[in-house]
Amino acid sequence: MNGKVEKTEKEWMNDLTPEQYRVTRQKGTEPPFSGKYWNTKAAGTYRCICCGEPLFESETKFDSGTGWPSFYAPLDKSSVTEEEDRTLWMRRTEVVCSKCDAHLGHVFPDGPEPTGLRYCINSASLKLDPKKE
Repeated sequence: MNGKVEKTEKEWMNDLTPEQYRVTRQKGTEPPFSGKYWNTKAAGTYRCICCGEPLFESETKFDSGTGWPSFYAPLDKSSVTEEEDRTLWMRRTEVVCSKCDAHLGHVFPDGPEPTGLRYCINSASLKLDPKKE
């Protein structure tokens, strides 16, 4: 992983759609079953919409029934950072991009094997780089 990506809020606003900015820079959440990738089955690499960092592979994506793209593991553990989130009167684990600090979603301990984890990620924070055939 290269160095941190740092931009001003104005630069982020210029580079992202309003929804992408709200989710990634303001720690928002898209409504369930509304995001671009919640039901996508295409093969490829899911990258951070803000900096392009590879985050998840389609092989680890599964249907969690939650309405958000769900993965049982990141592509590389160092590509995401986990932080405690105590908003909304809950205690959750937030997942952020290690390279640019974009809010991606949350991770929960109710996923499938082999990890038992469910990385519940907002489509607005991702860009699918389709696998070349």
